[in-house]
Amino acid sequence: MFRTLSIIIFLATFLGIGICCLIFPCSKECRWGPLAILRRAMRIFTMLFLEQKLSLVGALRKLVYLLALLCFLVLAITSFYPVLVLKEPIHGYWLMLHATFAPVFAICLAVLAVMWAGNCRFNRNDWPWLTRIIERVTLAKRVGDEPSDTAPGLGRKITFWLIVVLALPLILSIISSMFLLFGTYWQELLLDIHRYTALAFAIVAIVYTYLMIRAKMRE
Repeated sequence: MFRTLSIIIFLATFLGIGICCLIFPCSKECRWGPLAILRRAMRIFTMLFLEQKLSLVGALRKLVYLLALLCFLVLAITSFYPVLVLKEPIHGYWLMLHATFAPVFAICLAVLAVMWAGNCRFNRNDWPWLTRIIERVTLAKRVGDEPSDTAPGLGRKITFWLIVVLALPLILSIISSMFLLFGTYWQELLLDIHRYTALAFAIVAIVYTYLMIRAKMRE
């Protein structure tokens, strides 16, 4: 059941991203020739480097993000590849790699949540329709919260907070299963919670990464 559901969700996610790229290109002059695709691929690769204009805090934040991205790739491969491709539960070296990178990933998530929380907070500019309703009901005038060119879009804000929220059951479920406080039934339940939360977390992280790449490509 989990394997079939994971395959369907992953295929639907990547298909949706592909359709979004075709319908809503990053720029009006977006082309699909070999050179254009290679040029965009090289530009995405250069996003991994540190810009000289970054401050010390900005460079540290990007380094933590890159480390978290590396850990996410390792965790995603070690957790989903055995199940989806090999049709067997994670064990052996896959489990060792997974357990090694998981604590580092958890620490990086905590640091990024603290560093990016202020920039990803919601304001009235994210919900213009709701703002208009509130202003009509309360007869209040709109003040403050001017849009910023550097602030992330609504989609990135939502996926960021979803990542933060999903990280809690993802981490706590596997940590709780390590203690002898739960019987066999609860151990299986915690494992299922960890599996399905990991699936949802992976999908949200993929969408967040896609939205970030789109935003950087438009700059």
